[in-house]
Amino acid sequence: MMNITSQMHPSWEPALKQVLNQPALLKLQAFLQAEQQAGKSILPPEPLRFNALASTALDQVRVVILGQDPYPTAGHAHGLSFSVLPQVKPLPRSLNNINRELLSDLGVDNRHTGYLQPWAAQGVLLLNTVLSVEEGKAGSHQKKGWEMLTDAIIQAVSNQPQPTVFILWGAQAQKKVSLIDTTRHQVIESAHPSPLSARRGFFGSRPFSRCNTFLARQGREAVDWQL
Repeated sequence: MMNITSQMHPSWEPALKQVLNQPALLKLQAFLQAEQQAGKSILPPEPLRFNALASTALDQVRVVILGQDPYPTAGHAHGLSFSVLPQVKPLPRSLNNINRELLSDLGVDNRHTGYLQPWAAQGVLLLNTVLSVEEGKAGSHQKKGWEMLTDAIIQAVSNQPQPTVFILWGAQAQKKVSLIDTTRHQVIESAHPSPLSARRGFFGSRPFSRCNTFLARQGREAVDWQL
């Protein structure tokens, strides 16, 4: 089995122990090894693949921002949904739109960066539903086994006692709402920030202020979105 437990915060292990032993993850491991042996470039690099679970402890999660799969451009993805490494310029267009909406919503101007690691340190779980991709081929590792693991991660957060915000942008993320206890947690849904859909309901959706309003009502600390 791929060495996931050594790459994540220890708080996740009890909640994910059962799924980590499933045959589907052994098949995923074999698939990834075969792809690498065939000379294909897999992103992000293996040490960063579980960055979301390493950066945010299960019992500290306040917000989940769900993405699809990593950026397929070398040097961009580092294991956090929508985030890119500090040196990346220009920013991916979806990330530009996220920054634009944040500026409109809360007056927070993050247009200088796409590095969202400080959000993860505050309890924002930046999770993709698929944790790897072949360079240059978006969506190439979908339905290879990652979804079993990431579904279990979403359920683990939903099972936590503290009220949490789940931000689901676009149809793929919104399919995961069935994994969330919506009687206890806040779900914020809108169009995806992609240029193809941002004008159809992402702009003006105010996810960041709505998130902080819910957290404050629940007696939880708001997220400082400034980077």
